[in-house]
Amino acid sequence: MAFYYSRRKLKPREEEEGGELNIVPYLDILMNLIIFMLLSITGLTAFGALNVSAPTYGGASASGGQADPDAPKLMLQVLISEKGLYVRGNGKEAAAPEGDAPTLPVLAGGTYDYAALNARLVKIKAEFPQETKVIVAADPNVPYEALIHTMDALRETAGPTEHKLLFPDVTLSTL
Repeated sequence: MAFYYSRRKLKPREEEEGGELNIVPYLDILMNLIIFMLLSITGLTAFGALNVSAPTYGGASASGGQADPDAPKLMLQVLISEKGLYVRGNGKEAAAPEGDAPTLPVLAGGTYDYAALNARLVKIKAEFPQETKVIVAADPNVPYEALIHTMDALRETAGPTEHKLLFPDVTLSTL
């Protein structure tokens, strides 16, 4: 009786591969998504942009906003506190009241009186028609919504028929 070995047993087995993943298609998809998101974000930022500048330090800048350089400057500041809104400046309408009382105290519901702020700013604008700059500062505990509504009241009149620019050049500051 003859004994035969099968070819399968005589042929050494090749070791199976360790099952490596091909991540090249995954990386291609990720790169496309990243590029798409970057382009989408840059396009959407234009819709939510607020024109706000940081304070400048150093010498005076060459701005052509004032017609007469010897005219008194307003230096309007609006401070947002938990007590209320403080309006300070060099004009008679923006003069600080005596004591530490806010110019426009907080209303009974804990909200700010933006209509009264806008009316006061209209009077200040009538006194200084060429002035466009205002400095806004807020307490850290003041809600962000109050800052945005204050900036809206500073920028233009709230009248139902006419919209007139008041102080569109807003500079944010800290207390």
